[in-house]
Amino acid sequence: MTQLEDGTAPTSGTDWHPDLLGDGFEARTLHLPDDATATLVRHTPSVAPQGAPARVAVLVVHGLADYFFHPHVARALAAAGFAAYAVDLRGHGRSWDAHAAAGRDPNQEPDLAVHAVDLDAAADAVRAAGHERLVVMAHSTGGLVVPLWASARPGRADALVLNSPWFEHHAPAPVRWVSAAAAEAVAPLAPRAVLGHLDDAYPRALHRAHEGEWDFDPAWKPLEPFPVRAAWFRSVRRSQRRLARGLDLEIPVLVLTSDRTTRTEHLSSDTVLDVGHMRKIAPRLGDDVSLVTIRGGMHDLALSPSPAREEYLQVVVDWIRAAV
Repeated sequence: MTQLEDGTAPTSGTDWHPDLLGDGFEARTLHLPDDATATLVRHTPSVAPQGAPARVAVLVVHGLADYFFHPHVARALAAAGFAAYAVDLRGHGRSWDAHAAAGRDPNQEPDLAVHAVDLDAAADAVRAAGHERLVVMAHSTGGLVVPLWASARPGRADALVLNSPWFEHHAPAPVRWVSAAAAEAVAPLAPRAVLGHLDDAYPRALHRAHEGEWDFDPAWKPLEPFPVRAAWFRSVRRSQRRLARGLDLEIPVLVLTSDRTTRTEHLSSDTVLDVGHMRKIAPRLGDDVSLVTIRGGMHDLALSPSPAREEYLQVVVDWIRAAV
């Protein structure tokens, strides 16, 4: 279990408490139906820097088997005058322990739609702080969940920023069809059946203990092959098909991708998803979609080596200023 800087474990409850990211960061538990929890994180100095709530708040949503460990993103948003928040969805990161204690599989909900409840709770908490505009900034699987949530819950978000969103399964078309059919057949009978494993090369390339520059908890962002369970994958494929039909979002959307997909160049390209899929499907989200390519960006553009990381953050900040 991840600890705070003083070596103690984070406390639970509805009150804000010091977060594991250290000085300037706080977290609180969001209690959800069915005894589930999510965790809201805030960069406290950015919430009301002049004594009044910042006009624009940005809520960061992570990807699969991931959590918020990006203080540099929060500080970049704060420097632009935005209040910076993040949510660890149920079963992920800071919300892992309660999920596992209830006997659920961390990181993989059988139905992705339940994360709409997590996002509702996070958005409500952020809005309650008095911010006028809410931008939701989502990565990878979060970039699949969030547009569907925004479509089903109009008015919850004022704009979306999608960082390498998982719009389509990264595989040749025949493999996509076969894997989807397998998930549909197996999930009703054995929802927890393992259909395959996600490769561990990308997270290892990120971690400081290997070739990367980032220090994150491998219990929460695994450094070994990760099982893909049938019900979860069925829900992913259904969600992707729904999104591909078009969402008619009435809010501005920014989609950012790397300039290329490769198999092994983890630090300078997207080795997890096909950027071509993202570019093809992005215009179907709505009438106000901007598409930006970050040269030399990795899958999580926010973790890319310099200068791609700084370019990504600057593009995001400039776009938010213009959009909301």
